[in-house]
Amino acid sequence: MASNFEKFQKRRVITSYFSVVLSVFLVLFLLGALGLFVINSKRISDNFKEDIVMTVFFKTEANDSIIKAFDAELKSAKFAKDFEYVSKEKAARDHQKVLGEDFMQFLGVNPLQNSFDVHLKADYVTRESFAKIENRIRKNEMVADVVYDKQLLTLVNDNVKQISMWILIISGIFAFISVVLINSSMRLSIYSNRFIIKTMQLVGATKSFIRKPFIMRSIYLGLIGAVMAVIALIGVLFYIQTNYPNLDILKDVLLTSLVLLGVLVLGALIPWISTFFATQRFLNLRTDDLY
Repeated sequence: MASNFEKFQKRRVITSYFSVVLSVFLVLFLLGALGLFVINSKRISDNFKEDIVMTVFFKTEANDSIIKAFDAELKSAKFAKDFEYVSKEKAARDHQKVLGEDFMQFLGVNPLQNSFDVHLKADYVTRESFAKIENRIRKNEMVADVVYDKQLLTLVNDNVKQISMWILIISGIFAFISVVLINSSMRLSIYSNRFIIKTMQLVGATKSFIRKPFIMRSIYLGLIGAVMAVIALIGVLFYIQTNYPNLDILKDVLLTSLVLLGVLVLGALIPWISTFFATQRFLNLRTDDLY
């Protein structure tokens, strides 16, 4: 009978430890993921901005020397991240793939124009900068037209500002919730040992002596959950880097390392503080209040 009771107690303790580790892991993983998103948010938003294309069309009479001169101008331009020359022959082949038929058979000629697809650096992706660059390019007499999605440009800039603001708000709220959840898990773990705490106190053990094993255990469990969270976050980082290399999410190694280190520190710090105050509460309670 005693053996069954001991097994039950052992299972209950293991379940309690597992729930603490799991809650710490989940909370710190989500908090770490949010932290990594925050430090990479500018790079991610820059990646979206730099996907916007400005297409410069040239008149039919523009010869190779004019095209090469414009190519050289773009290479030296501060605003150009990268660009691609699209000849009218290549443009015709691309249209043919999209349409699924050769439209030049009906027209007899190629009506398309030679062009450059230009991607601007993120700092220049604003309505004002696009307008200035457009005016500068249009001064070239051989330029027939400059085309870009003005509505998309406005939408991206407005949304980036709103998203950045909400990220800061959500980060603050989530950090608070994380502390509360881990604190609750630790308090429940201590609550199940409240009679042991009071018994030790009644036989003359000091408060620091009683607190020490509970604090050490909570730090140990918290670090296990934190290490699991760090391993999971590293796995996510390598997955994103492998499948979305354009984001270059591992570029800032220092900040990424600080976030992962912060997860480990929180894994030890929050359980320590929570356990300290939880044990202090039960140490200050009268025996009758434990029920």
